[in-house]
Amino acid sequence: MPYLVSADLATDPAGERFRALVEAGGILAIPGAHNGMASLQAKAAGFSALYLSGAAMSASMGLPDLGIITLEDVSFFVRQISRASGLPVLVDSDTGYGEALNVMNMVRTFEDAGAGAIHLEDQLLPKKCGHLNDKKLATPHDMAAKVAAAVKARRHLYIIARTAAAAGEGIDGAVARAQLYLQAGADAIFPEALTSADMFREFARRMPGVPLLANMTEFGRTPFFTASEFAEMGYRMVIWPVSSLRVANKAQEKLYAALKRDGGTHNQIDAMQTRKELYDLIGLAEYEALDVSIVATIVPTTVP
Repeated sequence: MPYLVSADLATDPAGERFRALVEAGGILAIPGAHNGMASLQAKAAGFSALYLSGAAMSASMGLPDLGIITLEDVSFFVRQISRASGLPVLVDSDTGYGEALNVMNMVRTFEDAGAGAIHLEDQLLPKKCGHLNDKKLATPHDMAAKVAAAVKARRHLYIIARTAAAAGEGIDGAVARAQLYLQAGADAIFPEALTSADMFREFARRMPGVPLLANMTEFGRTPFFTASEFAEMGYRMVIWPVSSLRVANKAQEKLYAALKRDGGTHNQIDAMQTRKELYDLIGLAEYEALDVSIVATIVPTTVP
């Protein structure tokens, strides 16, 4: 039903729904959705939570993932995805858009926009994708202060602390940072850019009982693993952050090349979502029925 009908909306806060999914057992598979349409398609495929990637948001705006986009830019994406899908969304919150007070403002802003969870990372600006080289890290205590600020500000948001320390400080450094972030109140840990099954297993072994998130991005430092393989290694969540955008971008690239070559789209019809498929997915008929049920002519009472 349309999100405009309040009876069809979830009544529990998104953060509580996200936490329940993590604590349900097994591994929570969280595909990236870079806009509202992608979120509807992921929901139709059967997923129960979604991920909003900073890299995907930046790229969809034609920008590199260097911490350029603003809090309000991200809030726009959070609102459309949470509203369109009704699912709890895990939001890439980069470095928190500033220091402690900025982090607190970010938490409240994303909660108001409909987010269920965030991850906050320990890089310094200009930050980079965690799978690239020469990343500059905040001190562990500065990052822990941001985590503590996020926890203090939240009403229900599930807070994941992300560390990119493994590349420069090894597993020992990443684990030490993760333990400090947990002491600051983080609900879960996201060790970024681990490069082998042995590294994933060792990190999990040294963080017993802690909910861990794995990143299965393509073209990065991490080999391909399935959700079940991550579960076997000790992880409770896995994201595929930019996959939807990569596929959509490649399809658009082929479309524009064909349009330029052929002078029309007649050779691309088989690759297109049909009008009916689009309308069915966005629920056009339900919105129209809702509109008809509400907007009816009312004859005014004649005043004597």
